[in-house]
Amino acid sequence: MNVDVTALPGIGVRKDFEVRSGRRVGVVAHRNGDIDLIISKLDDPDACVAQIRLTTDEASVLVNLLGAPQLVAKLKDDQRDLPGITTRQLGIGNESPYNGRALGETEMRTRTKVSIVAVMRAGQLHPSPGPDFLFTEGDLLVVVGTPEGLDAAARILSHG
Repeated sequence: MNVDVTALPGIGVRKDFEVRSGRRVGVVAHRNGDIDLIISKLDDPDACVAQIRLTTDEASVLVNLLGAPQLVAKLKDDQRDLPGITTRQLGIGNESPYNGRALGETEMRTRTKVSIVAVMRAGQLHPSPGPDFLFTEGDLLVVVGTPEGLDAAARILSHG
């Protein structure tokens, strides 16, 4: 899929691509750090039918919402021939006792026999995080294991 990048003098950069319907969807990254989600008119790709200003945190959440399900779907597809193995997304919330703490402190593998195979943060994928990886509110963890282990992992991340 081709992403078109267009300099907008005095404003920033527009990055967009054409979706199946013929509309263009993308973002305008302003020089001052603002981010706009844009959707073009069907008959005029240079005119917007919708433009939504996003904060950096909102843009990060949107990226996680769009990216994490694809990663989980790929992992599930890759593991479809392994009975008893499940992939799940688990979040780090503000109230999590592990918000701001290292993955190793969870003792997740020892306590639950599950593996944290990736962390999605602010649109960035962090594959195979090590024990020193610090969790932050909003992280989406991609966790692989048995259904029972995943349930236990969710309880640990929520309650310790």
